[in-house]
Amino acid sequence: MSMQAPQEFPRVSSQASEWRDVCAIDDVLPGTGVAALIDGEQIAIIRTRDSLFAALSNFDPFSNAFVIARGIVGDRAGIPKIASPIYKQNFNLQTGECLDDPTVRLAVFPIRVSGGRIQVSVAAKAAE
Repeated sequence: MSMQAPQEFPRVSSQASEWRDVCAIDDVLPGTGVAALIDGEQIAIIRTRDSLFAALSNFDPFSNAFVIARGIVGDRAGIPKIASPIYKQNFNLQTGECLDDPTVRLAVFPIRVSGGRIQVSVAAKAAE
């Protein structure tokens, strides 16, 4: 990877956030996902076959299990998505919206690649 400015993939923004180092880019194979525990929250880090990265909640609201990172990565009509491995509901990787039930949405986090590392932005903790 050449030395260039970090590539950011904008998502739902928070007012105050911090970038957290998650893993090396090569730790997430194309077409797969991994789960990361960041500040007590399980976040699914997804990499499409086209190397689009997404970070969303790892919690599947339909099965009440933390399994989204183990889902099937693909697309529906050009929309990058992941299907839950339990009941197969599909979620838009860019918005978190359930493509099968638009009333359901997963939390989505800003994600970027910097220096060959995947970073996720999470809400900054208040100073104590």
